[in-house]
Amino acid sequence: MSEPMSLVWLILSLPLAAAIAAALLSPSRFGRTLAHVPLVVACACAALLAVTLLAQWHRIPSGRLVSQAWTWFAAGQLQVNVSLALDPLSATMLAMITFISAWIALFSTGYMSGERGYARFFAIMSLFVFAMCGLVLANNLFLLLGFWELVGLCSYLLIGYYFTKPSAAAAARKAFLVTRLGDVGLVLGIFWLWKLGGWHTDLSAILDYLAQHRPAEGEISLVCLLLLCGAIGKSAQFPLYVWLPDAMEGPTPVSALIHAATMVTAGVYLVARCAPLFVLSSTAPIIIAWIGGTTALLAAVLALAQTDLKRILAYSTVSQLGYMFLALGTLGTVHPALAVVAALFHLLTHAFYKALLFLSAGSVMHAMGGVIDLRAFGGLRRLMPITHLCFLCGAAALAGVPLLSGFWSKDLILETVVAASEQGGPYSGGYYLLLLIALVTALLTAFYSFRAYFLAFWGAERVPSEAEGHAHESPLVMTGPLIILAAGALGAGILLEPITHSLSQFLATTPTVQQAAQWSAATEWHVHFNWTIALISTTLAAIGIGAAALLYHRGEPQHLPAILEPIMSLSRRELYIERVYHVLIVQPLEGLAFLAKVCDNAWSGTIRLIAALPGMAGQWLRVIHNGLLQFYAVGMMLGLAVLMTFVILRVAR
Repeated sequence: MSEPMSLVWLILSLPLAAAIAAALLSPSRFGRTLAHVPLVVACACAALLAVTLLAQWHRIPSGRLVSQAWTWFAAGQLQVNVSLALDPLSATMLAMITFISAWIALFSTGYMSGERGYARFFAIMSLFVFAMCGLVLANNLFLLLGFWELVGLCSYLLIGYYFTKPSAAAAARKAFLVTRLGDVGLVLGIFWLWKLGGWHTDLSAILDYLAQHRPAEGEISLVCLLLLCGAIGKSAQFPLYVWLPDAMEGPTPVSALIHAATMVTAGVYLVARCAPLFVLSSTAPIIIAWIGGTTALLAAVLALAQTDLKRILAYSTVSQLGYMFLALGTLGTVHPALAVVAALFHLLTHAFYKALLFLSAGSVMHAMGGVIDLRAFGGLRRLMPITHLCFLCGAAALAGVPLLSGFWSKDLILETVVAASEQGGPYSGGYYLLLLIALVTALLTAFYSFRAYFLAFWGAERVPSEAEGHAHESPLVMTGPLIILAAGALGAGILLEPITHSLSQFLATTPTVQQAAQWSAATEWHVHFNWTIALISTTLAAIGIGAAALLYHRGEPQHLPAILEPIMSLSRRELYIERVYHVLIVQPLEGLAFLAKVCDNAWSGTIRLIAALPGMAGQWLRVIHNGLLQFYAVGMMLGLAVLMTFVILRVAR
């Protein structure tokens, strides 16, 4: 085993060991004081090792390293090996996951202090990080599927952490069931791809086989759409996005981890990893693009009028993930490297500012006695100056303020869509319309992010009664991670791409991206900075921020402009989409379930009745066969009387 792969196995082992250690500490008296230590140490060490791998990558000439440990199971033509693979794409994801998780873990030590189930929380968080690291490192599709489902299980356990709270338990069930709908497609797609790929489980071997035995486009398109179902469920894209806002019932560090570093990024990673397959299909990429564009706009509209701060950020995540899917939807139309780089660049910058925003919201919630409703507090900028400035940095990055990380990554996506619309293919008009949708979404994003900022930190100072008069800035163990993440939200974007182009050059050497490029008709992928797009997006951000400042700098306005009132009213009611889902899907399924229950009860009741008949007959016969001679004599006389009566009646006729 090579030295880099030894580090990879160590990185994967650290969070697993932390999960075991925290679980062992749970029943002891040290569970409430030391259970966080394994996760914090494991994530910090894993992040350092992951950065070390990136620094040493230039020494790896092949661009991909594989380490096989053992055969998990074999049945006929199915052989699943426990093996890990490292390439630029997985190395980038690994560094992001471990780095962001380390700061979230440190923040959690202060936020979760005094909570019941303290050790349980850190044990599951450690397992969550382990599952996501395993997902991006898995060398075959079936091992990836195993880690994929483990990610779903951990999210269920963490969203339902307050399991005695009915809304939290319901949110956990909803997340688990909705994502399972997408996972059905993923499982079918993996098995179909296994069959198409010559019964190989390693994606690289499957791609090599497909290069020699090209399947029909219709068949590969169906496989891509099935894989896309899994990505849509995990990354909360329309129509399976409804679980993510409700997932805010879990502790805020869980929300930060799900939204920034783990679960919702899995779908983006899956599509980026399978880029060569999507290049082979002429229809799957445009479907991805429309799903992403629709989700981005829809979620931005839904975020406009929410009053729960975490719910605003949740819809923001759904919208920004839509941007990433929009970028991936240009695969095949533009050079695959450009599509993958645009999506991954936005994923990385989003991880910084979304973790920052959620942890800042957690800091506010911690100070406000658990209250997160923006109508209950305000004017906190003097009371919580560090949290205020950090939230401002995150909101500005999310809004796309020039030179901040979100500006560069969002503009690269817009430039990618522009390039797709200029290719002159059958979908160029569709990409142009998607560009307009993305620009409108940028305007709405700036508005709702700064609406939340002004409602929370400006206006007259208001503190809810739940704070018990002790509202104050969070301790250093919570504000320290905020400051680090704020630095990333401000500067990570310009360091990764616009100046050095290090990210694009690095990701372009990923073997699967190179294979996608070989199968794609697009040749040129370097897009120069588009001043027109930058000017338009900056103008839209300024308009959105200005409108939010005008309306909300003193708190919730008494009267909204007439043009905004119907939009805000619909947004407040979430466009009635949940109600439509309930009427069109949930209620019919409940009716079918009731009918199935009635049929099952009738069928099982009939079977039980038939089974009971011999017993009933036996009980009746026991009465007759009682062994009493007198009873038998009476029976004989009665029988003889009946027989004589019958004979007389027959003769009389």
